[in-house]
Amino acid sequence: MPTSIDALFRPLRIRSLELPNRIVMAPMTRAFAHDGVPGEPHAAYYRRRAEGGVGLILSEGVVIDRPASRNGPGLPFFHGEPALRGWKGVIDAVHGARGRMGPQLWHTGSVKNTRVDWEPEAVVESPSGLSAPDEPRGEAMNDEAIADTIAAFANAAADAKRLGFDTVEIHGAHGYLIDQFFWAGTNLRTDRYGGATIRERANFAAEIVAAVRVAVGPDFPILMRLSQWKPQDYDAKIAQTPDQMADWLQPLVDAGVDVLHCSQRRFWEPEFPEIDGASGLNFAGWAKKLTGAVTVSVGSVGLSNEFRAAFAGEGAGSVGLAPLIERMERDEFDLIAVGRALLSDPQWVEKIRAGDAARLKGFDASALATFV
Repeated sequence: MPTSIDALFRPLRIRSLELPNRIVMAPMTRAFAHDGVPGEPHAAYYRRRAEGGVGLILSEGVVIDRPASRNGPGLPFFHGEPALRGWKGVIDAVHGARGRMGPQLWHTGSVKNTRVDWEPEAVVESPSGLSAPDEPRGEAMNDEAIADTIAAFANAAADAKRLGFDTVEIHGAHGYLIDQFFWAGTNLRTDRYGGATIRERANFAAEIVAAVRVAVGPDFPILMRLSQWKPQDYDAKIAQTPDQMADWLQPLVDAGVDVLHCSQRRFWEPEFPEIDGASGLNFAGWAKKLTGAVTVSVGSVGLSNEFRAAFAGEGAGSVGLAPLIERMERDEFDLIAVGRALLSDPQWVEKIRAGDAARLKGFDASALATFV
């Protein structure tokens, strides 16, 4: 094995949350919730990841109580008695396997789901009635819609705590509603939720965070997922410089975010290569340096075709564990989220712990069609 894995298996405490290791299951949309209600297959799916040693499980995106908060028919709700009863079964199953879990609260904004021919019954909403720059869809949110949306996030977070979840994550990434407020190309507002600077455009997200903090109290940890890239534009940049990144992220931390979950397509790529010199900090590394918050990195962990060979100490130049662990050993970021590798292999973490490269499963797209 190319390096010690100890850095992955250090415990970490974040407010009331005690994690046994630094590995997070990244949220991955499954769309198997009939009428928005999760069932026993969901509970078993997440329990298997807890049994497999994941330190913190983050659920697939779950939609808040707004008329057009989802963009697909199988996305689970996080509101209403049937759905919340289903999520109670999920968290009880995860806790039965000594796992820890939080729901990822979601509003898809005006982004159309290109994988299914489906439209919500209500008109979709966004900051300025755009799904991408110069692409009209739906309507711009008025003050009442904004206030109701902030309240819906807070109510969902309160329900998460009441049901027994260990934390909650707010989805502010990937071109969905909150990210549409961040992005200058989709936020053309002239009120307090818009403006020429990212600090101004962060007001909507900061007000959501502040309302969630009030709803869950001082000891319950809050995560927020963020990204520069979007499916609408892989090359998009909310922050072009570290100063702009600080203007973006610091208001969120000041409002109550404990953990910044920094999504990039490949975790090993530096965020600002043109100015970063030898350090090569990635998105999560810069977020931690600028704000002092706990950060999660994520992006193609374990997905190299040569990952198993690299894990075993073979295949020089492939992207295996060594680059990840080197970054974690120097505390560039605090946690690493694993997505598709865990989707195909519930025991991925335990196999990493045991050094069992031979049994690691690569990502198989067939796993998207069912609960593995």
